Amino acid sequence: MAGKFEVYQDRGGKYRFRLKASNGQVVASGEAYETKAAAGKGCESAQNAAAGAPVIETDS
Repeated sequence: MAGKFEVYQDRGGKYRFRLKASNGQVVASGEAYETKAAAGKGCESAQNAAAGAPVIETDS
């Protein structure tokens, strides 16, 4: 099974999304949104932005 996005309501009443790997581990999370629909659009934006995105190594 591939990873999945989950939209949930946090303790403060805001909506957030997280990306979970197939093993259930959270690998990314989004900011707080006022509505569930906005959090869903945040998921879509993350999917679109990640498609074909390069991996860049930085010196830190």
